[in-house]
Amino acid sequence: MPHGQFLEFLSWAGLLAFGASGALAAVQKRFDLVGIVVLTGVTAMGGGAVRDVLVGSLPAASLRNEAVLWMVFVLALGVWRFHRRIGRLERPIYYLDTIGMGLFAALGAERALAFGLGFWGSVFVGTVSGVGGGVLRDVLAGEIPGIFYRNRDLYASAAAGGAAVVFLVYTFLPFYSALAVVLGALVAIALRLSSRWLGLGLPGPRD
Repeated sequence: MPHGQFLEFLSWAGLLAFGASGALAAVQKRFDLVGIVVLTGVTAMGGGAVRDVLVGSLPAASLRNEAVLWMVFVLALGVWRFHRRIGRLERPIYYLDTIGMGLFAALGAERALAFGLGFWGSVFVGTVSGVGGGVLRDVLAGEIPGIFYRNRDLYASAAAGGAAVVFLVYTFLPFYSALAVVLGALVAIALRLSSRWLGLGLPGPRD
């Protein structure tokens, strides 16, 4: 598969994962159909839109892609219709959110590199891209975003770790940017899942 098509495939995977987590969160909060569509779209496209704003690529790529907008609409309708078959929603929301976070953190860092940003710029763009959709979903759903409190796992830190891996692999193996994105996404996902299983988190303020 050509490099550009492979990155497009990863982008669609991230959009679907994040969008599904937003749709399920909307169902969990008993939103109506319009609310489910809105939260699906904001969650799916929010991180990528913030990424595009940061690197100066406007309008955001997702808003210029009619297929993405139709996917959001169809996905929201599908979750609205078939959500009862999923059962408890907390676990699928968590895992879908983790997959979306990892993919968008890696793709955000790759995008930052394409625009000539250095290490910290790429890590920042990747981190914001990775957590942006989840943060917007939580805010609109009336929840405190997980990056702002200790939740016994790593979230923004995991996204930053994945973005850093993308930069490092791309720097030393510039002809393997697709490999850099895959490794970065896997590292971000693994960091979050392993920290959840181990009950790890960053320290808060001391009493």
